[in-house]
Amino acid sequence: MNPAWALLRLASPQLPIGGYSYSQGLEMAVENGRVKDAADARRWISDQLLLNLARFEAPLLLAHCRAAVAGDWSQLAQLCEEHRASRETRELYQESRQMGYSLQQLLNGLPELDDAARGFLAQHAEPHLALGWALAARAWGISPDDALAAWLWSWLENQLAVLMKTLPLGQQAAQRLTSELLPLLQHAQQDASHIDPNHFGSAAFGLSLACMAHERQYSRLFRS
Repeated sequence: MNPAWALLRLASPQLPIGGYSYSQGLEMAVENGRVKDAADARRWISDQLLLNLARFEAPLLLAHCRAAVAGDWSQLAQLCEEHRASRETRELYQESRQMGYSLQQLLNGLPELDDAARGFLAQHAEPHLALGWALAARAWGISPDDALAAWLWSWLENQLAVLMKTLPLGQQAAQRLTSELLPLLQHAQQDASHIDPNHFGSAAFGLSLACMAHERQYSRLFRS
């Protein structure tokens, strides 16, 4: 079977995990005027990619995928604890928990998940997104690097979808932004693949503050 099918399936917006229900603070950044146009949006997404995702979220997810494909369950369990402890706000915790739960429900109903992975998943009452993503990649025979690329692409698509709903930003403008941001997406993947695990970490204060403020935003389109 063509391996592209599995990769497209994992990266598809039709994957029923609710990723497009969340804005990761971007809706609040639009509300308070930090992001007013395409140039602001490019700066916001670029900073998130290079200063947050490339340094922490992406390498941590990649480590989950590598442990899952190797069947290193003790290492995967340790990574799960580190991921859970790293959620800085209630909104970010709830997002990861809800999407992880949805992936768990999906995987439990699919024949591709092997017994070892199924048993590990059953031990976690509240699986998070990175765990579900890693086990989905294992089930569908997707390499860790490709699974990371699919996750980064899904993240970028989600951010652009938020902008199209909250700014006067059309589809063509979003595609122009995509062209501008793809080199940074590649850069983030490369950085995540080579960073020393002892150096995982970021200090995304703007993201954390935006997420906390979004929890109290009076009128919003996205979940908190």
